[in-house]
Amino acid sequence: MAQTYCLTPAEWRYAQGCLTLAKRLGLIEDDTPAALEKRRAAKNAEISRSEAEGAPVYGTRYFSAPAYLQYELTRFKLDFVEPCGKIRALGVCPDFTEAQTRAWYDANRDLFTRYFGDSFSYEESRQIIEKRMREEVYEALVQDILCGPADRQGRE
Repeated sequence: MAQTYCLTPAEWRYAQGCLTLAKRLGLIEDDTPAALEKRRAAKNAEISRSEAEGAPVYGTRYFSAPAYLQYELTRFKLDFVEPCGKIRALGVCPDFTEAQTRAWYDANRDLFTRYFGDSFSYEESRQIIEKRMREEVYEALVQDILCGPADRQGRE
């Protein structure tokens, strides 16, 4: 299956972890490769229908298997990082305190440096910082799924 998506085994394992997380969060009902292909076919059919009806179609007109997988993985991460209603309702996406975001900013100042060496201020960067911090939480949730039971016991 990994070959269909042009992924190495490690990349496919990570993608499966993301799909499993999306299922647990209620973003999809089924995290199997067959369900992924079914969603891809449905998306392509929806685009074809829109084109046939003369409606404008923006963006991708046909999703290959690798393109659709990337589309879904990106959408799941964005739904978490910029929390959609479903994610907010679950209460799994954290809100951060001023102290937490300030500490992250101070620890990563190099990310907020401009070309001539001056920096974006904390106030200018706070929203970006919160999104980056949520990305870290998302990645930790995926890694927890990928972590086997033996690995978990070593961490506890």
